[in-house]
Amino acid sequence: MSSLIPDNVSKHTNVYDVLVERGLVAQCTNPEKFRELLGKEKIKFYIGFDPTADCLHIGHFIPMITMMYMQKYGHTPVFLLGGGTGEIGDPSGKADMRQVMTIDTIDENCRQFKKLFDKYIDFDDEWKYEGNEGVYHPGHQNREPIPGKAVSVNNAEWIRPCKFTEFARYIGSQFNVNTMLRADCFKTRMERDTGLTFFEFSYMLLQSYDFYVMHRDFGLMAQLGGNDQWSNIIGGVDLTRKLCGDEVFGLTVSLLLKSDGQKMGKTVGGALWLDERKTPVYDFFQYWRNVDDADVNTCLRMLTFLPMEEVNRLSALEGAEINKAKEILAYEVTKLVHGEEKAKTALEASRAVFAGGGVSDDMPTKAFDAALFAGDGMGLAALLKEAGLEPSTSEAYRTIQGGGARINGEQIKDKRYSVTEADFKDGELILQKGKKKFMKITLA
Repeated sequence: MSSLIPDNVSKHTNVYDVLVERGLVAQCTNPEKFRELLGKEKIKFYIGFDPTADCLHIGHFIPMITMMYMQKYGHTPVFLLGGGTGEIGDPSGKADMRQVMTIDTIDENCRQFKKLFDKYIDFDDEWKYEGNEGVYHPGHQNREPIPGKAVSVNNAEWIRPCKFTEFARYIGSQFNVNTMLRADCFKTRMERDTGLTFFEFSYMLLQSYDFYVMHRDFGLMAQLGGNDQWSNIIGGVDLTRKLCGDEVFGLTVSLLLKSDGQKMGKTVGGALWLDERKTPVYDFFQYWRNVDDADVNTCLRMLTFLPMEEVNRLSALEGAEINKAKEILAYEVTKLVHGEEKAKTALEASRAVFAGGGVSDDMPTKAFDAALFAGDGMGLAALLKEAGLEPSTSEAYRTIQGGGARINGEQIKDKRYSVTEADFKDGELILQKGKKKFMKITLA
């Protein structure tokens, strides 16, 4: 919630300056004018979330943090659930067409998203979007949102009632196909033999229509989104100008990147999820505890609400001292996502693991069938992979040969080593990769 942001987070009074200071602004359609607007008025703005899964990952959290800053400074966030656009799926940057989901799956994912949003944002749940029976039948809000609260709306409310010919006539006629084909969001697909289907090509029109509808029906003034959404956002800005004669604004939020330019938040098991059922709290904590030294400043700026003076002090630490900054980073990010109590538990478990040679009651644990370790047992490389400490057995082989694998603290350098019942003590063993990754293996 925006109340999580301390009043001393920045010396700036205009939220645009705060976002720039935190490194959260990538592009903006008219930065000077948008900054001026944010300084003199309290506006409604939105970010759209397509329900491609039943949970969000750390990449989604950057836009959510941006919304929290905007709410802190008095602006009204509109969380747009993509119940309509999710029926197509955004092709931006995708090499292949997204899997088409059923309406029931889309609607259930939208419900799960809203539950997650409630953890971080203060909502006015009595606010409603009403009406809209198609392109020529505008909707409206039941009343203005309560100041300081966010609202949520589902674009299925205006997309699903659309008739194709009416949409094509009124909205499609505003788009030039040649211009659309030059958009960055389609480049990946157009350069491949598979090309782009008309089904996906229509996504930009629907997202642009979202912006127009919300500006027309309840005065929304800006769209925020990931940097890969720039072309779609521009489409909405242009469509609203053409049909309403008004200037609205688009801003893209910086991607969370490592110092080498790679996206942050990828793990051996895939994405770094915000749901602890998909990414355990301890694993989430450890990801941030183990970031590269060069990435500490970026993570502290973008993912925590520590004042900039503290961000700069911590990221300037060197040598062994930088580990203190990483521990604070891991604690602050985990506290934001999972709450203070779970963050403290993860912090204590992390300290216990390193102090106790990998032993802690709260460390990550995985159970395996005892039969796997009977007789000749299970290869250590295979176990490292199945435990999620390595992405593949070939990587595991390299780790073992390089001296990076340990069982119960004992280094194993034989890549053919098999783990048997004899390696377990009271039905448990501690598997270790490198200095920082531990896993308790138990017998089921």
